Parts: sequence; C-alpha cells; structure tokens
Amino acid sequence: MATNAESAPVEAIPPKEVLYCQVCSFPVEYCEFGSSLTRCKEWLQKTDSQLYDKYYSEEALQAKIGTLSLEAQEKLEKDTAKKEAKAEAKAETALKKKMASQITIKRIERNKRKHVTAIHGLENFDVDLKKAAKFFAQKFATGASVTKNPQGLDEIVVQGDVSGEIVEMIEDGVGLLKGVPKENVVEVEEKTKKKGGD
Repeated sequence: MATNAESAPVEAIPPKEVLYCQVCSFPVEYCEFGSSLTRCKEWLQKTDSQLYDKYYSEEALQAKIGTLSLEAQEKLEKDTAKKEAKAEAKAETALKKKMASQITIKRIERNKRKHVTAIHGLENFDVDLKKAAKFFAQKFATGASVTKNPQGLDEIVVQGDVSGEIVEMIEDGVGLLKGVPKENVVEVEEKTKKKGGD
C-alpha cells in the first residue's frame, strides 16, 4: 500500500532567470516596446551577446518581420526612431527644467524674536515633501509641516530660525537632500518691521 509514497521524488522546477535591461528596466525580450530600443540593443550587445543574437540578429529579425512588406519595415523603423527621439527630447526638457528650478529658503520673522523657516522648490528635485518635513522635525527637534504658500504651492514650514542649517545640509547632501544642487538655493529674509536702510 505504501507504493505511492515510495515512488520517485518530484523534482522541483528551478525558477526561470530573467535578465532585466539596465536602460529601460523591461525584461530584454520586451525592450522593443519601450522608447529607447537603440540604447537597449547597445547595452544588451555588450552584456550578453548570445541573447542579443537571439533577439536582434539578422535571422531573428527576418523571422520576426518576414511577413511584413518592405514599406511596412521602413515605416516601423521610422516610427521607432521617432519614438526614441521624442523620449530623449522629453527627458532632456525635464532635466533642463529641473536644473533651472530654484529652492527658496525663506527666514520669516514672526513676532518679537520668533522665526519660522519656509522651504519651497524641493519637489522639483524629486524630494518627498512630507518625508522631508518629518526629517527636518526630527533633525531640529521642532515642528515642521507641509503647507500651501500664498501662491498656492506646497512648501515646508519649520518652526525656528534654521535656514543656515538647511543650506548646510543641502551643501553636504544630507539624507533626502542628496540630489539637490546647492547652486539652485536662494536664501531670502522676510521681516515684519524694517529698521534702517538695506
């Protein structure tokens, strides 16, 4: 009766290994659906020439598009080139916009000798404002929150005069502020009363 238990053991099927493209992050067999096929192909050729031959050699391409007419092949190549150029232009525009963005650190005088520090523009450098507010609150042992400024844009308001310390943290690339360029930081002081001239 114990024959079923004594039968040959079932071999475990090993997991399939998938190579992900370092350019578009798709599995390499899906790079053609992304917007950076040329760079993906270059990367794959350097990384794994056998897989490159499997997907992009003349024979593989002929098998893949053998049913397409010559005009359809040319149209496909033009469309791919257009898509890549558009994606590169979009990435370049986004980078230019990011590098042109400014971070304003404003020291605002409240009443008597009390101050708050408002930081605006960190979101342009992919900084999560809520995490940054929590980071500042812990760092300076004070209150910090994300609020809307008079222009309707999000900014972080930290209780106390910590503008100098925040500038130093950006210069040193501390924590969440690692990718923020120090050249884009502008310090502003806002007073309720002005004494004397500038």
